[in-house]
Amino acid sequence: MVTSRAALLWEQPGEWKVSTVSIDEPRRGEVLVEMVATGLCHSDDHVKVGDVPAGHLPICGGHEGAGVVREVGPGVYGLTEGDHVITSFIPSCGRCKWCAQGLQQLCDNGALIMEGTQLDGTFRMHHGRTDVATMSTLGTFSEWQVFDQLSCVKVRQDVPLETLCIVACGVPTGWGSAVNGAVVRPGDVVVVMGIGGVGINAVQGAAFAGAAHVVAVDPVKFKRDSALKLGATESFADMTAATEFVRSVTNGQGADSAIVTVGVVKGEFIAEAFTAIRKAGTVVVTSQGALTEFNIPVNLFEISMYQKRIQGVLYGMSSPRESIARLIDLYAEGKLKLDEVITRRYRLDQVNEAYDDMRAGRNLRGVIEFK
Repeated sequence: MVTSRAALLWEQPGEWKVSTVSIDEPRRGEVLVEMVATGLCHSDDHVKVGDVPAGHLPICGGHEGAGVVREVGPGVYGLTEGDHVITSFIPSCGRCKWCAQGLQQLCDNGALIMEGTQLDGTFRMHHGRTDVATMSTLGTFSEWQVFDQLSCVKVRQDVPLETLCIVACGVPTGWGSAVNGAVVRPGDVVVVMGIGGVGINAVQGAAFAGAAHVVAVDPVKFKRDSALKLGATESFADMTAATEFVRSVTNGQGADSAIVTVGVVKGEFIAEAFTAIRKAGTVVVTSQGALTEFNIPVNLFEISMYQKRIQGVLYGMSSPRESIARLIDLYAEGKLKLDEVITRRYRLDQVNEAYDDMRAGRNLRGVIEFK
């Protein structure tokens, strides 16, 4: 059994509280990982504020992590002590219908990620005699953690884990929203609505795919300025101005695609994106909303007669084991910016401050470092 400090949520809504916990030894198919860093994704904040109900409380947050394997349980294949790993918030089995089609992000194990247990339905983390759930079967807001091997992606060791942690979620989700969800092609006009840890990578993905105009939309000037440094060609504070611009450069038609990556999605945001696109254009919805939110106020005549499409995107519509390795290679080659995306680094005890900064628009991405 290992002792660790971890950020726990005891109620919804609530605050993260750093506590000392105990972690069981890895069981069959599991590894013990010493965490190096974890990204601060908005999805964990959805749980904190109660937009997404936790299956069990208390829960250890975090799903965007990177660390080093320190112990290997029986039945583990492909991982050894000393390996560098990045977490995958979808523990893809490789055998279900979706994995067999190369759609690991839709693995049937995804149904378990809000239960808070390991894949066998039991807990590995404890606060005294109280079982502690883990976000997405991970719980990366902890100095040490036990993960199922299906939740770990082995990565090359010549790149820093304290930076690569954001490739566990925000980077492939944003990048894939442009490249796979919007299917951006050279010469396209693309709008990215919301420039946070996901949106900034949608900007990078659209620029990499050859878009002629990558239009960043965010009310926060710091985020607009950051987007212009990382691939955006224009930036606006609101969708009204952005829509006017894209129509001005497309003979009145509108953008080829609009990618919605705001912090908390609402139906009216999707409607604004829908208005901004041309005939046969695509609205990509990557942002997460409350489970109680319904209704998208779009024109029903327009959606069929203009052949517009609204496309949901999970994990960038890509298999994590394939996309994570590819994105890390692009970073190593200087074609993907990661260090510039991380605005500030925090200690574990600053987790609530970090999320305050995120909600206030002071960060693109915050990262907790454990060393």
